[in-house]
Amino acid sequence: MSDISFVRTEMLPQQEPPATSVGVVGWMRQNLFSGWLNSAITVICAVFVFYIAGFLLSWAVSPTWAATSLGECREILAGHEGACWGVIRDRWVQLLFGFYPADQYWRPILTFVLLAVALAPVLFADKVPAKLIYFSAAYPFIMPWLLWGGAIWGPLVAAAGFVLGYVVYRVVDGMAGSLAAIIAAVAAAIIWWLLLASPLAGMLTGIADIGLEPVASRYFGGMMLSITIGVVAIACSLPIGILLALGRQSDLLIVKAICVGFIEFIRGVPLITLLFVASTLLNIFMPPGTNFDIIMRVIIMATLFASAYMAEVIRGGLAALPKGQYEGADSLGLNYWQAQRLIIMPQALKISIPGIVSTFIGLFKDTTLVSVIGLLDPLGLSNAIRADSAWNGIVWELYGFIALMFFVFCFSMSRYSMYLERKLRTDHR
Repeated sequence: MSDISFVRTEMLPQQEPPATSVGVVGWMRQNLFSGWLNSAITVICAVFVFYIAGFLLSWAVSPTWAATSLGECREILAGHEGACWGVIRDRWVQLLFGFYPADQYWRPILTFVLLAVALAPVLFADKVPAKLIYFSAAYPFIMPWLLWGGAIWGPLVAAAGFVLGYVVYRVVDGMAGSLAAIIAAVAAAIIWWLLLASPLAGMLTGIADIGLEPVASRYFGGMMLSITIGVVAIACSLPIGILLALGRQSDLLIVKAICVGFIEFIRGVPLITLLFVASTLLNIFMPPGTNFDIIMRVIIMATLFASAYMAEVIRGGLAALPKGQYEGADSLGLNYWQAQRLIIMPQALKISIPGIVSTFIGLFKDTTLVSVIGLLDPLGLSNAIRADSAWNGIVWELYGFIALMFFVFCFSMSRYSMYLERKLRTDHR
């Protein structure tokens, strides 16, 4: 029996894949219609989405933009269902700026434009000039001056406290070690702010009153108030949370006890309770005659609340690191702070990015709770707007506009979190 074999001497030309397995059709077959159950669920969901989308579009596409009252909206709609967008046209500025003086709108606008500039070297360090970080360091003193106004000497004297603390740290570090230097620097800065800053600022103001028109906190409101509280609390809660997380893992008994007690107490108390404390009880512990700004009190409480949760998120990142990372830092001869700064903390923060950003988003949304203590955030302003006889009965339009503003900010933070995770990936999968 003979064996006849054939070996092809030329390659067949490459053919295109079937049209039903690539592109949109291929994706739909794989993800939406891969079986009878998946196909049935897809059809049911498509019908439901089509029905809801059709209803929302028919409601949203409404010729009521020029209406000046709810009654005029109803006349325009003539008995049909539709949104009354006249309230947004009439009050959108108030929803953004509250009762801030109209001739001073340039100040919050400039403040938030400069915020984007200050955040650029922090969020996109490899895409902007490195020297821009100096402006980021100066922005915390520029922001309150632009928003609240007053003499320029207040922010400058406050910044001088940090300069004094740095100088004291450098001097003491060379003589008594890093821990003593940190304690001395913090003590010097606190003494400066509590005892010397205010008289010096007053003296300089008397010599040269240079500044902006003061704006009281009672005029703050709308999205401007939420962004102000959210940005400051977010920026302050992260470093405080890092220190609390390190303190909770410290071998120093007193430091560990203080950090654990603070974290557990704050996490066990609702934020609304802390806000009530900030609005009613905090002044009791201040010296007589002290005028402690209500927005500053809220910012302090929101920062402390978020820092406790941030500490637990970062502690999770520290716990996820293998023991070899700590041993490697010891083998290199690094001291505690060098190991944390160069090896441990960068990896822990990378692991904790999703939890950190989730805490930021939750904190930013929680700024709406200030409406219960009398501050007119967007939700508080919506109640004030609906109290107007012209717009009494408006609900969905106002809440929808407020939800859209919060969604833009929260979705942006979420997308940046995903971008940062992709950028820091090292597994190359």
